[in-house]
Amino acid sequence: MSLIHAINGLYAVTPDCSDTQELLRRVRLALEGGASVLQYRNKIAGKALQLIQARALRELTREFAVPLIVNDDVHLAAQAEADGVHLGEADESLDAARTVLGSGKIIGISCYNRLSLAQEAAATGADYVAFGAFFPSAVKPGAVAANMELLQQARELDVPLVAIGGITAANGVALVQAGVDALAVISALFDAVDIRAAAQDFSKLFSQDFAS
Repeated sequence: MSLIHAINGLYAVTPDCSDTQELLRRVRLALEGGASVLQYRNKIAGKALQLIQARALRELTREFAVPLIVNDDVHLAAQAEADGVHLGEADESLDAARTVLGSGKIIGISCYNRLSLAQEAAATGADYVAFGAFFPSAVKPGAVAANMELLQQARELDVPLVAIGGITAANGVALVQAGVDALAVISALFDAVDIRAAAQDFSKLFSQDFAS
């Protein structure tokens, strides 16, 4: 069964963390607060640690019935039995990822600030597309800038839209009102003093009152 409809709400993206137990503690708080998607992203870990962490997060996300997406690495996603993979422009092609993962897995594509990339991704079977950065990002300070007009144009695509880049609970309101299905967040979630409360604040943005 496709999990495409699970791409909505707070899309939590893990911070770089070499301490697996600390990572699990922080992710559990985010899930308790209402995160509805988790992406495993760790740019400082080696392959062995990535597999340990991805498998541990697989078990945790199953506990909360939340899909686990692996950033960049199709083979890690397969090894960890993740629900899918998120691919950037420099990663494997969507077709190659589908061959490895199969038809029942989620494949998301980074489209930066380019509607043409999203149109191509949607046409070739992507399960969601991501745009950004919408705001200055400490994680990717050199990221290209995306704007609200892009989201309006992308709403014609028949796939969920994910926004990323410097998103907070305050500036995320405008993105939800512009029609995004999910907000991908790292710093404003995992750097928060109270991760559970921060997740709750993001999740509230998708209540009927905010999204209408």
